[in-house]
Amino acid sequence: MLLAASRDMNESLWIATTASTRYPSLDRDLSVDVAIVGGGISGLTAAHLLKQAGLTVAVVEALRIAEGETGFTTAHLTEAIDARYHTLKKDFGLDGARMAAEASRAAIDFIERNATALGIDCGFRRLDGFLYSETGDDLDELREEADAAREAGVSASYTDDVPLPFATGGVRFAQQAEFHPRRYLLPIAESIAGNGSHIFENTRVLGVHDGEPCRVETASGVISAKAVFVAANVPVNNKLFLQTKIPAYRTYAMAMKVSSETDLRGLFWDTADPYHYTRWQSTDEGTFLIVGGKDHKTGDVEDTESHYGSLEDYIRNHFEIDTIAYRWSGQIIEPLDGLPYIGRNSISKNVYVATGFAGQGMTFGTVSGMLVADLIQGREHRWRGLFDPTRIKPIASAVDFVTENIDFPKHLVPDRLTSLDVEGHSLDDVGAGEGKILKLDGRKVAVSRDETGRVIALSPVCTHMGCDVHWNNAERSWDCPCHGSRFAPSGDVLNGPAVDPLKPAEIDEV
Repeated sequence: MLLAASRDMNESLWIATTASTRYPSLDRDLSVDVAIVGGGISGLTAAHLLKQAGLTVAVVEALRIAEGETGFTTAHLTEAIDARYHTLKKDFGLDGARMAAEASRAAIDFIERNATALGIDCGFRRLDGFLYSETGDDLDELREEADAAREAGVSASYTDDVPLPFATGGVRFAQQAEFHPRRYLLPIAESIAGNGSHIFENTRVLGVHDGEPCRVETASGVISAKAVFVAANVPVNNKLFLQTKIPAYRTYAMAMKVSSETDLRGLFWDTADPYHYTRWQSTDEGTFLIVGGKDHKTGDVEDTESHYGSLEDYIRNHFEIDTIAYRWSGQIIEPLDGLPYIGRNSISKNVYVATGFAGQGMTFGTVSGMLVADLIQGREHRWRGLFDPTRIKPIASAVDFVTENIDFPKHLVPDRLTSLDVEGHSLDDVGAGEGKILKLDGRKVAVSRDETGRVIALSPVCTHMGCDVHWNNAERSWDCPCHGSRFAPSGDVLNGPAVDPLKPAEIDEV
């Protein structure tokens, strides 16, 4: 029988099986060639390349490096793109589809070369990926996808032999890869710090200002730089032009230890909606089966804990597993037209952004680091136009733009005294480990109670653009349904685009 993990044990396999980092916080004003906001795979890849090119860099991370969304991935390295090649061909043309495949392939090759050159033992290995249908309802579309992917230059083919006991047919993508992301990135971070370059942890960026020089503001110092790369999962410096094109989704994952004899090689993604994704990973603790899925838009689900339960049920029905060792959730940023936004920020001269990686965070994160490092150095790049953040693809994204952004006016409640979304009228309505929106003394208050009984009261108004937050009972956070900002029970920012914490609310605690 599958033993359900405790809701208090949410922990990423990648973080649990690597040592914590201890880089200093910024404590002074500083000047470097390039400032990089975000210490995940995008920022560290760019920093590594820029330092190799002889530039000084400063990486600024709000928490700890590779413990943001990079630490909550399932770490598939693949040319298979969520948007599908037959869709990319229609929306971006055959040349665009070919370039997307080329960039993805180049990123995987880069990680392999880098790990080899630096002697990094990160479990990188080549293996096939499979996009499959469990029900058989999508086989015609999968045949079309195999043809389109092959036309785009991917080594892909349709197969009736997907190596899972419950699959039917699907697309085989040859020579994809997997790795341990933190075992890859932590040695790269060590190579960055020193000789005029820096990594700062526990340093939250409050503002990014274009100019000559640019300025990155934090609470403890200002970094001046010739260029800035905002490599956070969601840019903190673009409220309008980009935020409306990158809806945020929560996704869930579990890792189960399996017998050492088990070696089911492959990366797997099904065509369900929401879809599931599966792989295996060897670590010093043994081999783990990793299964993810059950995505939903951030802030739109009241009982997020139930998504772990649904994922557990899926695993129980498909695999013979005894215990869940780790479980975690991550934030996926979906681009409206199917490809990420990487390059110079709108109406900026020296500020660059990268976001919208969908389910290919490790692959496109590496693409973004490679591309932006070249752009900062003034190099022309053939991928530049394809991923340009200012692009507009009306046919590809018009319907999704309306659908995704309807949440903004829906959750931007002009009357803060309304009873809409109120879940109680007394502190007694909030139990230990819970959070609820209460109406107290005629106003709405976001109230949570920890396991000791301590109550924390906050304004429910997201500090990004004013929407009301909702409680996430699986992660114990306040999540904004409009643009995906997330806050700890204390009000501190967990995920951007918000940079300011939720404001405290004064209440009479009885």
